[in-house]
Amino acid sequence: MPEHAGKADPLQSLLDAARRSGDGLPPVELWEPDYCGEMDMVIRRDGSWWHEGRRITRDRLTRLFARILRKDDDGVHYLVTPVEKIGITVEIAPFLAIRMDRIGDGCDQVLVFETNMGDLVELGTDHGFTLSEAEDGQPVPLIHVRGRLEALLSRPVFYEFVDLVSEHQGRDGIWSGGVFFPLEPTT
Repeated sequence: MPEHAGKADPLQSLLDAARRSGDGLPPVELWEPDYCGEMDMVIRRDGSWWHEGRRITRDRLTRLFARILRKDDDGVHYLVTPVEKIGITVEIAPFLAIRMDRIGDGCDQVLVFETNMGDLVELGTDHGFTLSEAEDGQPVPLIHVRGRLEALLSRPVFYEFVDLVSEHQGRDGIWSGGVFFPLEPTT
């Protein structure tokens, strides 16, 4: 019997909570609800959201879920409301950076990324960049979005990004917001 048997449908409950959250992002980092189990929801590497093996094609629905998403210290991603916390699977990162804009040049430039969920992220002191390598050898370029959530740079954005590589103190990397981000994979 499912862990949520006898309770309201967890998907509907999460949808209702996200809709009530208003225009600003809800304070999911402050909520400490009871853990209610796992949901068969997957955010794939390409940024698509899937529920019970079927792609969620309604953009408004995935944006609602993205508003109540968080990643805890345990490395697990959860959909969180004030009254429940449900684990989901994220293949690489919950968001995809689909656009990059550059303001300025060289070490004075600022890079601003837009995610597939409409977040705007200015790469710099508050929003860092990491590069690692997936098991299949593919690069995994990530930018910090909020909380512990990250966005994977889409392939076209990553190509734009690496076109801006410069050398600083013998290392290749990218400047943004006065910070130099080395292009060396972390482990």
